[in-house]
Amino acid sequence: MHGILGKNWWAVTIRGAAAIVFGILAIVWPGRTLLALALLFGAYALVDGVFSLVAAFRAAERHAHWMALVAEGLLGVVAGIIVLARPGLGIFAFAYIFAAWAIITGVLELVAAVRLRRELAGEILLVLAGILSVLFGIVIALFPGAGVIAVIWIIGIYALIFGVVLIALSFRLRAWHQGGIGQVPAASA
Repeated sequence: MHGILGKNWWAVTIRGAAAIVFGILAIVWPGRTLLALALLFGAYALVDGVFSLVAAFRAAERHAHWMALVAEGLLGVVAGIIVLARPGLGIFAFAYIFAAWAIITGVLELVAAVRLRRELAGEILLVLAGILSVLFGIVIALFPGAGVIAVIWIIGIYALIFGVVLIALSFRLRAWHQGGIGQVPAASA
């Protein structure tokens, strides 16, 4: 494994550079990045739906369970067509699903905090986490456009950091492969 990584240090560099480029584009053009992700999701949902329908027809020929595959396939095809035809709807659907997830998670954290208080006096951190999650979900529900842009920026920042780390790793791998720093001693026979 070490030898393969060392020989292919350049591939790790390319991965890091691609992550940095993606991160910069996501931060500079969050709307376009979001649109591209929505269109990519639409294409995926459409293709996935078609293949689910193919699987359903093949299962029906064998008298196997096929109704769930038909439902999944139709849902995928319809979702894919809607998102490809109107990507803005897909973006806002994502925002509202994300908002609902944050609110539900926050409420569950508050419930857990109340139950935990019976065993652990003064548990405020879980209460704070629950309140923050609920507020975050409400803000995204009220301002879905800004909410999804913020998520794209977070993804962009992550991609930048990830890319820098990969490039740093590639330089270490290159030096190690060329017999430089941090060489792993050979196993004794």
